[in-house]
Amino acid sequence: MGEHKLARVGIITSGGDAPGMNAAIRAITRTAIHHGLGVVGFYRGYEGILTKQYDVMDRRSVANILQRGGTILRSARCPEFRTEEGRQMAAENLRELAIDVLFVIGGDGSLKGAQALTEVWDGQVIGLPGTIDNDLAGTDFTIGYFTALDTALESIDKVRDTADAFERIFLIEVMGRMAGFIALGVGLGCGAEKILVPEEPTEVRDLVADIQDSRAAGKLSCIIVVAEGVVANGLRSIDGRITIHDSTVLAKELQRETGLECRAVVLGHIQRGGSPAALDRILASTLGTYAVEAALDGHTGVMTGIRAEALCLVPFAEAWSEHKPLDAYQLKVQKLLV
Repeated sequence: MGEHKLARVGIITSGGDAPGMNAAIRAITRTAIHHGLGVVGFYRGYEGILTKQYDVMDRRSVANILQRGGTILRSARCPEFRTEEGRQMAAENLRELAIDVLFVIGGDGSLKGAQALTEVWDGQVIGLPGTIDNDLAGTDFTIGYFTALDTALESIDKVRDTADAFERIFLIEVMGRMAGFIALGVGLGCGAEKILVPEEPTEVRDLVADIQDSRAAGKLSCIIVVAEGVVANGLRSIDGRITIHDSTVLAKELQRETGLECRAVVLGHIQRGGSPAALDRILASTLGTYAVEAALDGHTGVMTGIRAEALCLVPFAEAWSEHKPLDAYQLKVQKLLV
């Protein structure tokens, strides 16, 4: 690491919470203190910078949080920060508090805010990929993704028991925004008969045919995992009269067309909560430490990430401007193993 003249750093968690954010806060705080830096934790994301809601952090501030879900710094949306005046105010407050580096833990919206801040503030800004959606390019995995998979998988395993008992079709909607990483991961992990992801076109007519083929092959139950982005984009009903934007409506359409009982289960925000899985704790701790070391080396406008098991720094714009593809081989595996 090169010579540095840093004295004080700030931390925020922004946007949707993700299991492992606390582990990242802990890693940043303790690594910074190890290097003789002061640490300030702002509450409620960018709002905390604007309203000066913060605490000075020490090693004890982050004791016993590694295993906790959510974020001790809490999170919030901040419309004011989206304005030029709001960003100028944030920059002024950071100068007033003598912050040299701001660490932003969050998803693409949070990192876009971080990039905008670099345009009005002369301090360093470094991001950490904190989102269960795993949709940030430049890194193989994001903090929270592994826990979301485990949470969804545990729930789907329980639904499978009921599906088998009643010989039903269950349509399980998982989170992920406009990306299919969670759907693909849990679909492969639970042995789903079908997964629907935004990255591949879906026709209700084809889905009905697949269900009928599955029943003809002797399967008495069926699990269909659907990414929330699929219904957000909308699916045309078979008769073409309506666009389906709701998993419950899609389940009714499938029941009407197949004559088989079909139920929708929307897992929702349980995927964002809970104690982080081991892989998320390890990833967050590693990226948090690496973020401080990157700051000491003078980097700014970058997100820490991991590619092919190697740590990397990703320019902010690359994190969301480049499309992150699903694993084509995993898609193939899921289809072969049905």
